[in-house]
Amino acid sequence: MHAFKNIEITPKGQLCYITINRPELRNALNTETLQEIASALEILKADDSVGCIIFTGKGEKSFAAGADIGQLKEKTALDVFRPNGMQEIYDLIEIYEKPTIAMVNGFALGGGCELALSCDIRIASTNAKFGLPELNLSIIPSAGGTQRLARMVGKGVALDMILTGKMISGEEAHRIGLVSEVVPPEELQAMAEEIAAKILAKGPLAVRLAKLSVHAGFETDQKTGLIIEKLAQAVLFTTEDKKEGTSAFLEKRRPEFASR
Repeated sequence: MHAFKNIEITPKGQLCYITINRPELRNALNTETLQEIASALEILKADDSVGCIIFTGKGEKSFAAGADIGQLKEKTALDVFRPNGMQEIYDLIEIYEKPTIAMVNGFALGGGCELALSCDIRIASTNAKFGLPELNLSIIPSAGGTQRLARMVGKGVALDMILTGKMISGEEAHRIGLVSEVVPPEELQAMAEEIAAKILAKGPLAVRLAKLSVHAGFETDQKTGLIIEKLAQAVLFTTEDKKEGTSAFLEKRRPEFASR
């Protein structure tokens, strides 16, 4: 597997961990780290043995504590519009064809919180802390924070978090719907792998088109979303995996999907 400076890629069966490896800086996300994440995703996209990606941070103290403030201080207006910035990479994660899980182990602040928001599923340990403190620097969350958070937890709750910059616990994140599970730190990896295993047991083409239907449908009206859903189902009805899935159910055996 390709070696990177700021992240680790760790395959585990059909899973692959992408671990932000800058613990001495609370796994802060500098430009180089973001580019490595983009490169890793491109590599893993072509690897048919990998069916699910789990993002996490090195150590137990931090998932990712936001952008590198030293680099942020030097940003100019034009930098916002340069290609392959944080917002574009998180967009890539959101529409990635393979399912993604954010395994949040500690601080997920600013760009770290936004990274978690771009994943399909978020789980947290009880020592997790989520927050969007950008307004303290007289900037805003601009890697999807003002948009994804509001869509996920509601406009009022999102505004409260963004305008006050408060940090919330893993338990509070679960209560408001920001994460789907919260467990003690020692159980976090097992929970992430349990969720991944459930996804990996499903038809991979169905997983891909379910993601597409939810994400595309959420950005439009319900009638258009239902058309997207119907077209996705029509595609799946033509696949060998659909025949295998239905046959296996009727024959009371485990299906063997081939992504065809």
